[in-house]
Amino acid sequence: MKSYVEYLTFNTKNKVEFINITDRVEKALSKSGIKEGFILVSAMHITASVYVNDDETGLIEDIKEWLQKLAPKGPDYRHHRTGEVNGDAHLKSLLLHHQVIVPVTDGKIDFGPWQQIFYAEFDGQRNKRVIIKIIGE
Repeated sequence: MKSYVEYLTFNTKNKVEFINITDRVEKALSKSGIKEGFILVSAMHITASVYVNDDETGLIEDIKEWLQKLAPKGPDYRHHRTGEVNGDAHLKSLLLHHQVIVPVTDGKIDFGPWQQIFYAEFDGQRNKRVIIKIIGE
C-alpha cells in the first residue's frame, strides 16, 4: 500500500469563510499516483471544518444561518473565561466535523452527484492548515 501527504494552508480574509477545495484535493490525488483507495481531508485546527456537500450559494448561506442559530456569535461562552472569544467557532466546528474520508476509484474521487469538498473557517484571518492523506494502491 502507498501513501501520500500534502498540506494546504489558509489565511482567510474574513473570520468566517467557506472554500471549495475539491480541485486541490484532486490535484493531490493526481500527484499521488494512487488509483484505488481513500483520501482523508482533515482540518488541523479546532475552529475549522471539512465537509462534503453541494457547491450552491444558497445552500452555503443556509448552512451559515443554521450554524449561527445553533452556535451564535456573541454569547459569553465559558470558553471566553480563558481569554479567548471564539467559543462559537469551536461549536460550529463540532457541528460540521473536522474531517471527511472520500473513496478513490480508478484514479478519481468517487463522488455522488453534486458532491464537493469544502473547508469551513469559523475563526480565520490567521494561518490554518488542512492535511490531505491518501492511501491505497
